[in-house]
Formats: sequence, C-alpha cells, structure tokens
Amino acid sequence: MKLLIATNNPGKIKELERLLNLPGLELVSAEQAGLSADFDVEETGRTFEENAVLKAEGYASASRMWALADDSGVAVDALGGEPGVYSKRYAGLEASDTDRIRFLLEKLQSVPDDQLQAQFVAVVALAGPDGKVVETQPGICEGRITRHARGTNGFGYDPIFEINGQNGRTMAELSSLEKDTVSHRGQAVASIRPTLLRLVEQHQL
Repeated sequence: MKLLIATNNPGKIKELERLLNLPGLELVSAEQAGLSADFDVEETGRTFEENAVLKAEGYASASRMWALADDSGVAVDALGGEPGVYSKRYAGLEASDTDRIRFLLEKLQSVPDDQLQAQFVAVVALAGPDGKVVETQPGICEGRITRHARGTNGFGYDPIFEINGQNGRTMAELSSLEKDTVSHRGQAVASIRPTLLRLVEQHQL
C-alpha cells in the first residue's frame, strides 16, 4: 500500500518515514508518484491547518493517490506568534535554514532572555485519491528560543528551540527517538496513525 508524502523537504520526508513505520505501508515521494521534481502547492492559508489541507488536496489530486501533508513552524510569543505559517519564508524564499535562524535571532536581539517563550506547531492532513481531506491532527511542543544554535540532529529551527522539560536541550540535541516522542510533528503523526493503520488493514491505502 502506498502513501504519498506531500513535501519536497528531505528532512521532513526522513522524519515522516521514521514516524510512519507501519507494516504494509510504503511511503513515496512526489517524484516517485510521477509528479514533476519541482511540483509544489502554494501555501496561501492563514493557519497551519489551512496550509496542510491545501498541500494534501493538491498532491492527492495531482497523483490520484492517498497523500499526507504537514504544515509546521515556530511561533514566538514576543513576536506576536511570528514567524508562524511564514516560518519557511521568513527570511526570503531562497533562504537556507542558517539564514532563517540568523534572521529570527536578529529580530529577538532586544527581547530579554526571560521572554523568549515559543511553540513548535504542526498540523498533518490526510487526503484521499479524490483530493478530499478526511482528517487533520495538530501537535504542539512548548519551549523557548536560544541565543545560539546547538545540536546537529535536526533541520529548520530545531537548533535554536529549547524544549521544556528536556534538561535545557534543543530539538537538534535530542536523539531521533527522543525527538519523535516529544516533537510537534511526532504528536500530530501519532494522532493520525490509527487512521492510517485502519486504511492499511482494510487495503484502502
């Protein structure tokens, strides 16, 4: 049974492959599904859920396959929830992870250390081959932004997001197993996993 992962982000694909370790479920990329290498869906939503739904619908409709999409990002309290849904584009469309981290830290230079609270937010959306979304699930991880990047096991803003209750470690300092347990994406995928398992068992995927 095949499930299209609706993203071109290799870090997300690798993480979702690990999180969606279901017997009988084969995860495929857009290219493996026959879509063009540059296929993408414009993220015009104002919330993580709206963007996840847009991506799931777009990939499913184009491939005529079941598709799982996620939209995620970091929301910093002192910035009124920024970068939020614009996390990927915060420092410009062509920015690298390093560029985004540098840009966010510059925005927070004048914010006191005790006011750097933030949340990692994710929403996953599952769409059927007809392009209609059948379920969405959210995940939230509480923490704070650090002044300097730490750790190498992650991508995006992971190196500057210190997780509450993890002994001062950033998301990028956790092992993959630890990250899967506490991360925003791990929580969201765990919530939608029973639906995927049911579809596999019923041979609908």
